Amino acid sequence: MTTPSLAPGTWEHFAHGADMGIRGIGPTRDAAFEQAALALTAVIADPASVRPERAVPIACEAPADDLLFVDWLNALVYEMATRRMLFGAFTVAIEGSRLHGSAYGEPVDTSRHEPAVEVKGATYTALRVERLEDGRWLAQCVVDV
Repeated sequence: MTTPSLAPGTWEHFAHGADMGIRGIGPTRDAAFEQAALALTAVIADPASVRPERAVPIACEAPADDLLFVDWLNALVYEMATRRMLFGAFTVAIEGSRLHGSAYGEPVDTSRHEPAVEVKGATYTALRVERLEDGRWLAQCVVDV
């Protein structure tokens, strides 16, 4: 299997009460979604500790970028929970209202990954998907932990 290349950009967390804000910033909307997915994993464990052993395809469709972003994150949360996996690399391709992506990861190894919390889902709180003044894209929201 080919390991996905890391998209240029950054991710970060921001405080929000008892929950956690996640934010992805990248040169494209696709890259911002990929970076936000890394931030999602980083709420649970260090994304660098996750081996890209298996690819899981993800497909979503929504009428607006912000709704598509929440659907993407919730699809990742679902796949992590049902497959008992963590993901440390992502690819995203958005065409119109459709997202096709992959999440690359491995089964959770509690001794190596040391999961901190469980993410229950992405919310509409602080939800933003937009192009910034400098041309980069931002995708963010609060996740329920």
